[in-house]
Amino acid sequence: MNPEVLLDTLTNLVPRHPWAQLALNLGLLALAAVLAQWVVTRTILYLAHRLLDLSGHGAWNVALLRHRAYHRLWFATPFAVVALGIGEVPHLDHSAHLIERVAHAGAWICVFMALHSLLSAWQDVYSGSTRAQTRSIKGYIQMGKLALALICGVLVLSILLDRSPLWMLSGLGALSAVLLLVFKDTLLSLVASTQLTSNDMLRIGDWIEMPQSNADGFVQDIALHTVKVRNWDNTVTTVPTYKLFSESYRNYRQMFESGARRIKRTLRIDASGVRFLRDDEIAGLMRLRLLHDYLEEKQAEVERTNRELGASADEPVNRRRLTNLGTFRAYAMAYLRQHAEIRHDLLLNVRMMEPGSEGVPVEVYCFTAVTAWMEYERIQGDIFDHLLAILPEMGLRLYQAPSGADLGGMRSQWLADAAAQQASPRPSPSPASPASPASPAFPEPAGRPPL
Repeated sequence: MNPEVLLDTLTNLVPRHPWAQLALNLGLLALAAVLAQWVVTRTILYLAHRLLDLSGHGAWNVALLRHRAYHRLWFATPFAVVALGIGEVPHLDHSAHLIERVAHAGAWICVFMALHSLLSAWQDVYSGSTRAQTRSIKGYIQMGKLALALICGVLVLSILLDRSPLWMLSGLGALSAVLLLVFKDTLLSLVASTQLTSNDMLRIGDWIEMPQSNADGFVQDIALHTVKVRNWDNTVTTVPTYKLFSESYRNYRQMFESGARRIKRTLRIDASGVRFLRDDEIAGLMRLRLLHDYLEEKQAEVERTNRELGASADEPVNRRRLTNLGTFRAYAMAYLRQHAEIRHDLLLNVRMMEPGSEGVPVEVYCFTAVTAWMEYERIQGDIFDHLLAILPEMGLRLYQAPSGADLGGMRSQWLADAAAQQASPRPSPSPASPASPASPAFPEPAGRPPL
């Protein structure tokens, strides 16, 4: 067929009325937008799927699908086609420019939403890696999303208002004070999150203790604005990120990494039981394997000192003697030194602290060779069970404040003594020694507690 005849035929098929031409061109533009969307879906996005799978980055593909990154990029295609082709549609006049700006803005919104999904996919892929156990990038991801939102807002407004983006940014200078006030917490959290991560001050899985925020447990999540802490009672405390940088808290990570956990607990000894040991008691304590060498050495040292005193050693008050409390401290030290689950390369001490109204405190200070909570409590319980049980061997007892039952027992004993004394027959007074009129008929029982 002659090309000129074909051209004339096609020209004759074009409607003459303006509204018909407008509808035809809009239909063709919509068809082109749908076709472009189909091409992008079937080719470019399919190729992206295949390349990620073949390169061994299947996790990225799954994450991008989960956050709909492909779909949002797919929706940007028809907007871009409309923005590029709307100017060729006749009889739109000023409406063509308005539609072009709206379509252009819509395309950019879809692109930025796809980038938002890309950052979310990055967070998902990173959370499945081993590095995520020590360092969190969630704060940086959230900051990147906030930056994308700001850039997208400025760009879309500049397109819709038909102004340069620099004009929009120049107006932000006048609003800087308002922006600093509105985004105060965000800026503080950004600085705090950067410092916490760069200085390795906080990691996911760290056990922290922050009494002022009622946080005592493991760090579950580190975000831009908040840090979630799962407490021991399975409640979750949300702490602002900037508080962890501006206020003090305790992190137990170093304790777990060192492989040692401290025991620092006090036994309160009844002061009335502290005394010197007799020779027969020392001989009886010689049978304890942990005290045998100590007592032999101390006995030789005591005898040498007493010989140097000469005649003054005849008085017991002048002689040097062993005490049951000092012997108990020596036994506790020997017991800890031979314990297989105590770290002997770290500080180990049993010391007597300042006596008070609740007895004589004897503090045990050492480190266990394990850090797991259950094992730590078992070792600590075994140690103090043994030390409490060995106290009577030294003639010592633990201080315990009297309870209501103790006071009731003392009063019952006093009443029983008084009743027995009243029931006993009274001796008749001798003429030589008449009873004094001032003396009571029934004397007060000895040891009566004050009422």
